[in-house]
Amino acid sequence: MRYAMIMAGGSGTRLWPMSRRSQPKQLIPFIGGRTLLGMAWSRLQGLLPADRVLICASDAHREAILQATPDLTAANWVGEPEGRDTLNAVGLTALLLSLRDSEAVFAVVTADHLIGPDEAFQGYLDHAFRLVEREPGTLVTFGIRPTEPATGFGYLQLGDEVEGGVRIVRRFLEKPDAARAREFYDAGPERYLWNSGMFVWRADTLLDCIARYTPDVRQGLSRIGAAVGTADYDRTLAEVYPTLRKISIDYAVMEPASQDERLQVLGVPMQLEWLDVGSWPAYARTLEPDEAGNRAAGGRAVLLDCRDTLVVSGVAGHIVAMVGCEGMMVVHTPEATLICPADRAEEVKRLTAILGDRYDDAPL
Repeated sequence: MRYAMIMAGGSGTRLWPMSRRSQPKQLIPFIGGRTLLGMAWSRLQGLLPADRVLICASDAHREAILQATPDLTAANWVGEPEGRDTLNAVGLTALLLSLRDSEAVFAVVTADHLIGPDEAFQGYLDHAFRLVEREPGTLVTFGIRPTEPATGFGYLQLGDEVEGGVRIVRRFLEKPDAARAREFYDAGPERYLWNSGMFVWRADTLLDCIARYTPDVRQGLSRIGAAVGTADYDRTLAEVYPTLRKISIDYAVMEPASQDERLQVLGVPMQLEWLDVGSWPAYARTLEPDEAGNRAAGGRAVLLDCRDTLVVSGVAGHIVAMVGCEGMMVVHTPEATLICPADRAEEVKRLTAILGDRYDDAPL
């Protein structure tokens, strides 16, 4: 049977100060009044019934997420005692699904992307489901046509075409430096695509891969699995999960699987609108610019002789006034204000670490 799992456990530190531990980016209603998580949930409606869509996120956000997605059942909540990167989030979901349905095939989708149109996205997912249902040893990922030589995304190196544009994935390549990103971009989308971070596979196939490539993680998941359905589950999960090795699904499974002759790793190129809302410059692309390229959301903004500047306010009625600024970002909340050149937005994540070290009460 088909299922989907929405990964909603990211911390969103590059969207500080609006994204916090108490309200990460996927729960902020800053996309036309909608949350990224709500949009991810809606994107699957019509493809799968609500009782076959799971959400994996921090237990600390359980109530907020259940309120944001009222069709989510408690049985389809996959709570993490703490974040342990994507391998463990996906592995725990695969474990729970395998115990529910021995032939479960599930899609892994994200809660921090804007994707559209929904019909096209669902068509790509349906195609991937059919590929896995036909060949159980297949792992499917989705590639995005690069629009620039970006260093913030991983890349897929493509091999031969299998059918209907679906390609063998020869290698998974981690985020490159500027020179390699330019090399990948110049080679064209027939050779390299951005790695979307979304997948389709059988639950048991993925668990076999985890056992093969990271046996220590599989052993920990087995301990958790033995407690499923018992009064000891919560205690066992809280005890074992934080000890699992923190590693991404790309490093742990997809990279070795793409070199494993026993498996088939396929890439489905997706030709649709796709935006990873992982930073303030990315968020700015969701807003309409004025004639000078300035963009604003929330509150009130007065920009005099400014160009390519972003203003975001979480305080209704608050005025942000700027004079003679170019390529700047100002993000204002009741507790903190960020002022940063847009071309240094990636350093916001490092800034939050410094804030935590310097101020015990920093709004993180």
